[in-house]
Amino acid sequence: MTATLMAGLLPFQHEEFFPFKDAEVAGRQREAFAYVRSTYVGKTFPLLVSGRAVSDRDTFEVRNPADRAEVVWHFPKATEQDLRDAIDAATVAFESWRFSDPMQRASIMLKAAALLRARRMEFNAVMTLENGKNWAEADGEVAECVDHLEIFARETLKWAQGKPVEPMQDEHVTMVYEPLGVVAVISPWNFPAAIPLGMALGAIAAGNTVVWKPASETPLSSYLMIELLHEAGLPQGVIQFLTGTDDVLGDPLVDSPKIRMVAFTGSREIGCRIYERAAKVQPGQKWLKRVIAEMGGKDPTVVAADADLDAAAQGIVAASFGYAGQKCSACSRAIVEDSVYDAVLQKVVDLAGKIQVGLPEENAPLGPVIHEGSLQRILGFVEEGKRSAKLVLGGERATVEGRDGAYLQPTIFADVAPDSSLFQEEIFGPVLTFTRARDWRHAIELANDSDYGLTASFYSKDPVKIAEARRLMHVGNLYVNRKCTGAMSGTHAFGGYNMSGTNAKVGGPDYLFWFVQTKTIAQKY
Repeated sequence: MTATLMAGLLPFQHEEFFPFKDAEVAGRQREAFAYVRSTYVGKTFPLLVSGRAVSDRDTFEVRNPADRAEVVWHFPKATEQDLRDAIDAATVAFESWRFSDPMQRASIMLKAAALLRARRMEFNAVMTLENGKNWAEADGEVAECVDHLEIFARETLKWAQGKPVEPMQDEHVTMVYEPLGVVAVISPWNFPAAIPLGMALGAIAAGNTVVWKPASETPLSSYLMIELLHEAGLPQGVIQFLTGTDDVLGDPLVDSPKIRMVAFTGSREIGCRIYERAAKVQPGQKWLKRVIAEMGGKDPTVVAADADLDAAAQGIVAASFGYAGQKCSACSRAIVEDSVYDAVLQKVVDLAGKIQVGLPEENAPLGPVIHEGSLQRILGFVEEGKRSAKLVLGGERATVEGRDGAYLQPTIFADVAPDSSLFQEEIFGPVLTFTRARDWRHAIELANDSDYGLTASFYSKDPVKIAEARRLMHVGNLYVNRKCTGAMSGTHAFGGYNMSGTNAKVGGPDYLFWFVQTKTIAQKY
């Protein structure tokens, strides 16, 4: 039956990005900003608990990172009772949702995809005002959300079929997958729609329920996505939505004995804390909690001497300075073979030097980092670089007239030593380092010299070198002759090695395995 339903689905196609160079398309995006400003700015949005909108709580401000003087909207601070109520409601909802028809789940996702297509520019504008992405970066993420909904609808039906086993003459044996229970989804501010949606869809596609905790910097991008799922037919209790402070929604959420699994994306520090706390069996807990964690990267681009140097330079710049380097997949280390090092460095400096800093709402190529605290942390790395390496571009705070934002010039350091913190630690800003390698094999060794292992790029025209890079580069996502950002759901299953996380590959064919448990049923004839 499920196979028949799968056969009725159209072949999957990635959602196309909007061509903002087209004046008519750009005009519609500007209209979307006007709509969001007139409809959402100044509002207070609720928690979603037990199918109810809860708003009679103390609130916190969400500010526009492009101009911190602007408060865009408010959200409630959930209480300890709200957390208990949300977990209890998700537990109750699980008892019915676990037995929901897989086609029902898939149909909800497909309808949500259609609804989101019609509102993409609105969601783009909300995201820009929350986390400072320009139009193209926001649109890339919202398009990814459409892809997630389409892909997870198909994965729902695939996993509902179970897996074949070797038959026996006197027994009928099946292997099926069952949901786990309540999944805590804890998400970051840099991808406030696609990342939590991917984790939540993994949960609900398998028949689990969700307690969704977004980053405090970007809650509306999550809230609107949940509203969209409800409009598409998702029962109200399947997702509980909580915003607020970490003392209420951090450790207590992870520690709850009723939480069956934690799906987390964020910093290494918090990811390791979650992993440790989730390992402790709490009183009344009947399972070992499962954890998936994506905790960042220190992503290299390796350039061999025979590479297309112009293509390599363009890929490095796009991956390093897109969204001000605030992607876990961003290129932060260029490792270049000695004989072409100076040439590649100069090409990258020339390209990066043309990047304009400005307002994301006006689609500037380089906007602010998320807040002043983040900028000060990045500037600490910059000051170290000025002492230990060669500053060849930027290195100073940038200003946008009349706006109070945390802006930084695109910054490049050359001759960075492999043992320096610039080479080893995640900076999470528009800062790129260049390191010289003796040859292409040495470059691969340097690329692997990291606690992380999320993405990497390798540029070469030589099939032998490419084959060795494919075999030896220790990352979850390796890109050959293209930039190391821009994973596409359904194609580039995304997740990393080592301290980049648990390698749960969102958007891939085995992602749902993390959200299920396996049952073998043998019935004797």
